[in-house]
Amino acid sequence: MTILFSTKLSAKHQKKLMQDYPEQSFVFCDNMKEASAVLPEAEVLATYGGDLTDDLIEKAVNLKWIMVLSAGMDQMPLTSLKNRNILVTNARGIHKTPMSEYVIALLLQVYRQTKTLLHNETNHYWDKSVRMQELTGKTMLIAGAGAIGQEVARLAKAFRMKTIGVSRSGRPVEHFDENYSTAAFDRLLPEIDIVVSVLPSTAETTYFYTYDHFQKLPDHAVFLNMGRGDAVKTDVVLKAIRQGEIAHAILDVFETEPLPEDSPLWQEENITITPHISGVSPEYVTRALEIFTRNLDTYLQDSTDYMNQIDLARGY
Repeated sequence: MTILFSTKLSAKHQKKLMQDYPEQSFVFCDNMKEASAVLPEAEVLATYGGDLTDDLIEKAVNLKWIMVLSAGMDQMPLTSLKNRNILVTNARGIHKTPMSEYVIALLLQVYRQTKTLLHNETNHYWDKSVRMQELTGKTMLIAGAGAIGQEVARLAKAFRMKTIGVSRSGRPVEHFDENYSTAAFDRLLPEIDIVVSVLPSTAETTYFYTYDHFQKLPDHAVFLNMGRGDAVKTDVVLKAIRQGEIAHAILDVFETEPLPEDSPLWQEENITITPHISGVSPEYVTRALEIFTRNLDTYLQDSTDYMNQIDLARGY
């Protein structure tokens, strides 16, 4: 069986896979351009997902399983995969540690006025009047109560925060004090101090947040988006900040990436911008391959107990 990687993998990881599965034929490529020549014979493909097209799926005549080494599915040719009945799994959950740490780190910077303090340090300005705030005791709403949202909620408990989860189902989830379906989202907002968005990119979540939502939030609220950039229009966030509907926005994802140099978002003191790095970790590939090998064992055993199997009709 040919197992094709269309993304660069370190020699260490390549060696371990070949040692652990000596009967399988691995082909390691640095990119899809290089891998496309092997696609017709590949039964298994490991990819980050963004390099696949309908034409390539058509070319991959023996393909039965795709392991996406990331969580995002928005760039995948889902219809073609569904028509071919190709199994798709992803690395959902491996981002929970770095992304939950990102939330706490960036919120602390906002509440403890890190921007101002660093500016004052650079200018050798001693100012004890900077107004500090506490994160402890705040009410946090997390839109997206999956693995990442749960870990954010768990860490929030260290600050004695009240945690509210919002998801499609609204089912009870560990580490949340309360859970609701998205139908309840609007009525929850007036009591929320912090909104953390971990929403994926689907037809249901595109431009989910409206200006009306920001108006319903208290004017001291903080909005943090590290899910997908198309969950909210740039102009909506910008207007909410400029009109004082919320106090601060922390944005790691955007409608257009990289964020253009002339974007007005850069100029706003009450917007913190990071370059889509909330999920970055030196452990990323190791964790993704742990899911891959677990699923490879399942595949080789002709079982169906896959971890993170994607519902191609829903896209997640």
